[in-house]
Amino acid sequence: MKTPTALLLVLALSSPLAVLAAADSHDSHGKSGPQKLELNAGKKWGTDPALRQAMSGIRKSVAQTLPAAHSGKATPADYDAFGRDVTAQVTYMIENCKLDPRADAQLHLIVADLMSGVEAAQGKQGEKKRAEGVVMVAQAANAYGRHFDHAGWQATRLPH
Repeated sequence: MKTPTALLLVLALSSPLAVLAAADSHDSHGKSGPQKLELNAGKKWGTDPALRQAMSGIRKSVAQTLPAAHSGKATPADYDAFGRDVTAQVTYMIENCKLDPRADAQLHLIVADLMSGVEAAQGKQGEKKRAEGVVMVAQAANAYGRHFDHAGWQATRLPH
């Protein structure tokens, strides 16, 4: 993701709506970015080492936090730590990921969903939404695995 430092700050400090606005402003063709996650002519989008590293870190954070969230045993501190971990991975991704512009536009949709989940997990949508935030991040990570070529990617099983 070839983005300016301003986008990094937006992601670290703002709401998902600002992330979407930054994603739209990042589009080099002056059109708004894609509104729906899609494959690349039926194939998964390419990735790079930075993206794979960041998404693997997000998947690890989900795997550590989801069981406690699902069982009602996660504490506010657990959710806050989860949000910080995912945000750090997204920040790394933005600083280091270099994708084809069309793949990048698709990734912006995943990032917006990740950050929306972080916002909920950190209690910004109410205390009762924290566990849902972890699930939202897991769903975004699973969508990434369905749309991006990441060898060995395993989807997270979600609670029913």
